[in-house]
Amino acid sequence: MSDVNRHVVCRLADLPDQAARGFSFPGAQFPDEYFVVRRGDSVYGYRNQCPHAGSFLNWKPDAFLTRDRSLIMCSTHGALFEPGTGYCVAGPCTGRMLDKLRVAIEQDDVVAYRNDE
Repeated sequence: MSDVNRHVVCRLADLPDQAARGFSFPGAQFPDEYFVVRRGDSVYGYRNQCPHAGSFLNWKPDAFLTRDRSLIMCSTHGALFEPGTGYCVAGPCTGRMLDKLRVAIEQDDVVAYRNDE
């Protein structure tokens, strides 16, 4: 896989448990944005796009989660998504899914892989 399709998002230690971080792949064109969410020793990645209206989920940099950090929340319409699956549990797109992004933890780095298009 080319280096264009692989991106080190951050060190795992720099992404606190129950936190999220947004990013773009180098050379990506706006609005091609993504984010990762950490839950314990697991990290999940998604495209930063609500399946309801196509808007970005965050309202400011890295603000993807509810106040209690239990769910991903769309800042536009309040849709709520499970961090581990991307499944919408409440809001205008209930039952739909966020677009998943393959991520891995490699030598203490959080690494994202652009989906084959």
